[in-house]
Amino acid sequence: MANIGVIGSKGAMGEVLRRVIEESGHDFSGGADKGDDVGKLADVSDLLVDFSAPAALQSNLHAAVGAGIPIVIGTTGLERKHHDAIDQAAHAIPVLQTGNTSLGVTLLAHLVREAAQRLGKGWDIEILEMHHRRKVDAPSGTALLLGDAAAGGRGIDLATNSESGRDGATGPRGEGAIGFAALRGGTVAGEHSVILAGEEERITLSHSAENRAIFARGAIRAAEWLRTREAGRYSMDQVLGI
Repeated sequence: MANIGVIGSKGAMGEVLRRVIEESGHDFSGGADKGDDVGKLADVSDLLVDFSAPAALQSNLHAAVGAGIPIVIGTTGLERKHHDAIDQAAHAIPVLQTGNTSLGVTLLAHLVREAAQRLGKGWDIEILEMHHRRKVDAPSGTALLLGDAAAGGRGIDLATNSESGRDGATGPRGEGAIGFAALRGGTVAGEHSVILAGEEERITLSHSAENRAIFARGAIRAAEWLRTREAGRYSMDQVLGI
């Protein structure tokens, strides 16, 4: 049993996380949101789960390092500077960062990496995602996670081999590019499909999130796993032993 604190407790994931923490036999040690002192929460917690905002990441990491406790980061929309901060914090504490805490998405990313590696660049890769109307970032963190998996399978850099926001006369599709398309509407928790299109054949690998509880359950499983690790940066792949 662990005392788990939630950063972003008033957000869409906050209430779900509290319920899943208690259902899993752990104690909810409290929440912190914009304007709250995360350091105080860290002092009474065994570990932190962060589903807040990129702008808060640096202070959240500082609080976790100050208390010497692990942190699971599920915040999306992170930039290079945020990843650099995570790398730095991982010298002192265990940190697990992911674009999606779902166990199913973690396995999907593994399958995408395998498919991209084995099929080669002659197969076009397109990633399609849909989320609820309130989501503010695109492509989603999960779509980027899947894109990274595809790029990793091909041994290329995603940032310099991706296409998105196509509109108008864009010209032919770039050879070997990984394409992204984002849809927004309704109350969709998350839909992701990775389409691998070859000559006269096509493979689609997909995942549907029916309820936010799947992300909370994955985050708590990640927290349980992370609690016994040494300082370092970890991923959901390692939680599943992939």
